[in-house]
Amino acid sequence: MTHLWVRAEHRDNEKRVGLTPEGAASLVQNGFKVTVEKSISRILPIEGYVKAGCEIAKENSWPCAPNDAIIFGLKELPKETTPLIHRHIMFGHAYKGQHAGLSLLKRFKSGGGTLYDIEYLTNGIGKRVAAFGYWAGYAGAAVSLMVWLSQKKKRECHPVKDYIDKASLVNELKKELKMSSTEVPNSLVIGALGRVGSGASDLCQTLGMKVTKWDIEETKSRGTFHKILDHDIFLNCILANKDAPVFLSKKDIKKSRKLSVIGDIACDPDSDYNPIPIYDAPTSWIEPSINISNKPPLSIMAIDNLPSLLPKESSIDFASQLLPCLKELDNLNKGVWHRAEKIFRDNTIGV
Repeated sequence: MTHLWVRAEHRDNEKRVGLTPEGAASLVQNGFKVTVEKSISRILPIEGYVKAGCEIAKENSWPCAPNDAIIFGLKELPKETTPLIHRHIMFGHAYKGQHAGLSLLKRFKSGGGTLYDIEYLTNGIGKRVAAFGYWAGYAGAAVSLMVWLSQKKKRECHPVKDYIDKASLVNELKKELKMSSTEVPNSLVIGALGRVGSGASDLCQTLGMKVTKWDIEETKSRGTFHKILDHDIFLNCILANKDAPVFLSKKDIKKSRKLSVIGDIACDPDSDYNPIPIYDAPTSWIEPSINISNKPPLSIMAIDNLPSLLPKESSIDFASQLLPCLKELDNLNKGVWHRAEKIFRDNTIGV
């Protein structure tokens, strides 16, 4: 019997989950054993999982799970050196030159476990099967606008919070814009045709912002990158990879510019391939932005768990995308899971 163990998230401000009670019930009906840890923060109540036929475990008890259990979470594990003996489904952030990723891979290598990195769960043509991208873009554009509004009030951006739904978020921003005496800013979205860019563009357009959309075609020539400086807000929705160009350097931001807020929604400052190498650490819910320059003002927003600002909607959406693949966990020798394991093996050679 395939045993899926849904762990609690340990990170602050993380309420998302990758499996809904309805999805869990479907797995149980298909012969899976599903264990769900209790959680003080998860947006979906544990009672739903009880009704779905899941076994309930103590919060953060997954290290004691049976060796054959597949541990399923979203964000990173606590920073430890303990060997990892289980198979884990999660965002590992370990394959793109992230400096912290090497430590994680060493834990798997020493324990004999396996990482099925959610970012690398792909179909036969290389397209990701499940992603939070749309909600990352939507929330990232929202927080970037909050930073811009704070600049106009000549103060630091207040800590951010999660919202019950996107309507609550939009209504709050509309109220803030109405109270502001400034014009609505314009924005540039790079990666506009992807999931992240679509979410960012939708939020901006909902609020009446003028949006310039760039994707592969518009970024072929680096000679156009100076136009980034002509926008109020620049939203980067391109994931770091070895082929990604540098959109803005430290030298670029010293030039004459209108740009005052960068929303690095893709947020990979720890990567050697970071397309905005002007900062080196994510921002946080408590401090959503950091100042890069004061003359004129330039702030960067780089929160790395943005979909958690809309935890219910993003969880339900993501879980519905991933569920068909979870139903295939009883055969790891083909398809999505086989491809993900091969990528893991390739990246642990020499670790």
